[in-house]
Amino acid sequence: MMLTRRLFIACATLLAFAGWVAPTTMAHADARSEAAATFIRDLGARSIDVLIKEELPRSEVNRRFRLLLNEGFDVPYIARFVLARNWQAANPAQQKEYMELFEKLIVQVYADRFAQYAGKNIDINKSLKILGHRPEGDSDAIVSTQIIRPDAPPVAVDWRVRQRGSNFKIIDIAVEGVSMSVTQRSEFASVIQRGGGQMEALLQALRQRVASAG
Repeated sequence: MMLTRRLFIACATLLAFAGWVAPTTMAHADARSEAAATFIRDLGARSIDVLIKEELPRSEVNRRFRLLLNEGFDVPYIARFVLARNWQAANPAQQKEYMELFEKLIVQVYADRFAQYAGKNIDINKSLKILGHRPEGDSDAIVSTQIIRPDAPPVAVDWRVRQRGSNFKIIDIAVEGVSMSVTQRSEFASVIQRGGGQMEALLQALRQRVASAG
């Protein structure tokens, strides 16, 4: 239910394999979208250094991934977006617990994935290609990539990056044209609806998921 398979593939690939940028065909892309592409490339390259090149205790993998997650993704924005109008309906205590559970779940699920790659010789040059980039609106950029998988067809992934001042953050991922934030919003809304419209239903589902992943 939570954290769809497509989102898992996209995030794991970025933070575990990124590091090579193909020559862009968009010669006139503005500086913001070009900087966003560089941000995606550099985030992936640093991720390899801190998460994969050596075997680490689970607690250290969690700690390092949490730092990278909050550096690269606007987690509070994404968490509020996927909750939609239910964010305003939740009381302050529920909002606080939801934000904590949302981050914990992402960290726990992906830390397990990265642990499988620890100490392995990964060819980053064959894993992810940045194909192009373009400005989107006043502050966003779309970085188009292709994930190369040795035993399956390539996957098209677009990263929506938002600039705030001099900083960049990922706010959405579209896998084969499907927005992961919109998909997650629908899934969370369904959980709340099945729970009689109560925020507690989603919190309980997240608590159970975090406990099972821990």
